[in-house]
Amino acid sequence: MNNAIPVSSALDEETARAEVYGLLAALYYAPPSPDLMAQLRVAVTEAPAAGGFLEEPWREVVAAARELSDDEVATEYDALFGGVGKPEVYVFGSHYLSGFLNEKPLAALRNDLAELGLARDEAMPETEDHVAYLCEVMRYLIAGDDVAVANLTQQQKFFTTHLQPWVLQMCDAIAAHHRARFYAALAGFTRAFVNVEAQGFDMLV
Repeated sequence: MNNAIPVSSALDEETARAEVYGLLAALYYAPPSPDLMAQLRVAVTEAPAAGGFLEEPWREVVAAARELSDDEVATEYDALFGGVGKPEVYVFGSHYLSGFLNEKPLAALRNDLAELGLARDEAMPETEDHVAYLCEVMRYLIAGDDVAVANLTQQQKFFTTHLQPWVLQMCDAIAAHHRARFYAALAGFTRAFVNVEAQGFDMLV
């Protein structure tokens, strides 16, 4: 996962978008490493991507990182998303789109990934509809070198098909959980970022 911290609104907008997706992928995939937490705590609190709409949610993420220890954030991650059996909060698209894991939305996603020439790393135990995997695909579609794949048309198609229909429901579920502190702030930032992305893609139509 890309652990880059988006730190400046002066960054090139596309680079900033890719870095935000990379950061979301890292934070939703596993408890953040001490190094990543340390970067978050010293991150400047101006908007991490173009648009002041993201500034306040980003400040809340940084503030939560500064208020909580590494162990507290790791414990929160495990309480929300880990454990044996049914997690407290699902981070898989199929759950929100169909009510079940490994259903038709996952099959459709795999077909679209194959068309993009992408496949899940066999070392990754999670299915491809994990929010972290989808964010990593978006990062690739923004920052990748293959312009036949990494372009706005493909970004819009993938986002509107595989992320937009359900990710705000996930954010709601995280924010509503009584154990969520750092991840409640992250859910707020995720919601703001997804809304900015959706507005941007709407302008392409």
